[in-house]
Amino acid sequence: MSNEIVKTTNLNQYLALPDVTNRLNAKLGVKEAVLFKAALSSAVSTNNALMTECDPGTVVNAALIGHALNLPPSPQLGYYYMVPFANKRKNTKDAQFIMGYKGYIQLAMRSGYYKKLNVVAVKAGEFVSYNPLTEELTTSFIEDPEKRELAETVGFCGFFEYINGFTKLIYMTKKQMEVYADKYSPAFSMDAARLIRDGKMPQKDMWKYSSFWYKDFDAMGRKTILRQLLSKWGAMSIEMQQAHQADEPETFAEAQANAQTMIETTTGTEVVDTSFEPHTAPADEAAADDAAANEDFMKDN
Repeated sequence: MSNEIVKTTNLNQYLALPDVTNRLNAKLGVKEAVLFKAALSSAVSTNNALMTECDPGTVVNAALIGHALNLPPSPQLGYYYMVPFANKRKNTKDAQFIMGYKGYIQLAMRSGYYKKLNVVAVKAGEFVSYNPLTEELTTSFIEDPEKRELAETVGFCGFFEYINGFTKLIYMTKKQMEVYADKYSPAFSMDAARLIRDGKMPQKDMWKYSSFWYKDFDAMGRKTILRQLLSKWGAMSIEMQQAHQADEPETFAEAQANAQTMIETTTGTEVVDTSFEPHTAPADEAAADDAAANEDFMKDN
């Protein structure tokens, strides 16, 4: 790899390099490469960490995983995210591919197995009863969408129905979800969340708590319940298995290995060469949040 690529830190400059352009053209085709670069540049244009602080090769690799799954990179759509975290060995930030719950729904519906698939946050006043044996959940949903949005979340529900009529429903309370995150995510602490919620966390320490579990607990809860539903009970297409595998690495090196395997399997090409060095992501790095936060309940078994 040329020194020019290693020294480039701005993503747009990196994408404009002849070596990078040639590699993307060879892997995606000239027309597709142009569309890929435009979509990626637009998706990260307002994210300074991805645009100027992250190793640009890792941003491209993360986006290539999404491209291989035919998912657009726009964070507004929420199909997947490119999450920066610190690489202490290189003293840089590296981007990692993280699936969003909407991405899982998109891949599941695309597989053709499902007639219905949904996940919702259950709000205060909506829950009536839940029988885990018969999987009967009784609710009274708030009709006003604005009032519902402002109401406190008390639980999470996932449901699917196959084309053949088989159905599955699972429900977790918010407390159960907090216990799960506290147990499996080194980036989340129930005690810290309580201090933040009560306004007692010192401002100087807030930088440590950048995990999505703190920033958007409902989104992480929906994603977790959906992952459990699909991985334990759902029919998983090859595409969904690849997404699931790439979404739960314990180290950045494993994430990159999964990325390369996925892209080679899906497109028949190798991953774009980058300057990263494999390393173990530190367990106490808040910036590595979702790589560990998305461990699913299969680990309980």
